[in-house]
Amino acid sequence: MIRVLIVDDEEPARSKLAGFLADEEGLEVVGEAADGNAAIHAILDLDPDLVFLDIQMPHLDGLEVVRRLGRQVGYRAVPWIVFVTAYDEHALAAFDVQAIDYLLKPYARRRLGQALARVRGRMETEQRAESAERLGRLLEKAGPRVQYLEHILVKKAIHREILLPVSEIDLLRAKGNYVELVTGKGSYACRGPLSKVVAGLDPSLFLKINRGEMVRLAAVEEFQPWFRGDYRVVMKNGEVLNWSRRYRARTREQPGFTLGG
Repeated sequence: MIRVLIVDDEEPARSKLAGFLADEEGLEVVGEAADGNAAIHAILDLDPDLVFLDIQMPHLDGLEVVRRLGRQVGYRAVPWIVFVTAYDEHALAAFDVQAIDYLLKPYARRRLGQALARVRGRMETEQRAESAERLGRLLEKAGPRVQYLEHILVKKAIHREILLPVSEIDLLRAKGNYVELVTGKGSYACRGPLSKVVAGLDPSLFLKINRGEMVRLAAVEEFQPWFRGDYRVVMKNGEVLNWSRRYRARTREQPGFTLGG
């Protein structure tokens, strides 16, 4: 009997997979986990033989789950892994895809059957420890993948909140205990300091121009030299902001951004 753990941050995805696996002989689903940290605890507590592990999870993705397990208990103790992803091969481009099994969402029962057949075949011909150790070497060689925010929970009305796509944000501005998020459709607010939000944004797409403001580069019309090393930032919506000399100097070390002169 192969003991299986399902890890996915989306409940419908976990339910779908559990339903498919219930029809498979020789398998027993021993648990589920909804995030990376819970996955690590479940693997250590339940000791499953096989884990269906979602790659794209907030805070701690599937690849980092395996890395942390490997560093904590040794890669030879890591279960067999089938990675699950909603993205095409580029999600696994950091290492040799042929060395592991993976499912691409949305997948059909037939595709799951193929993955299980491959896993069963490898279980018969290869030691789990050897497979896990090889996967560990590939992951360590690839290095960690940085994940940036794609949505921010913002207040729309007194009793309403929405998930605002980061790609729609033109300007972030500190406002006391809140951050004002300016878009082409209006302004929204999220609780907390600007520094906390900034830490989750892709630095190749956003630029901190002064202590209290950050802009999305695609929303900028032009930069104009001003006084004493400062620059004016002219937004496409006509708003003019100040890019301070201090923050312009910091930008020389920012990835994805090059200063001339």
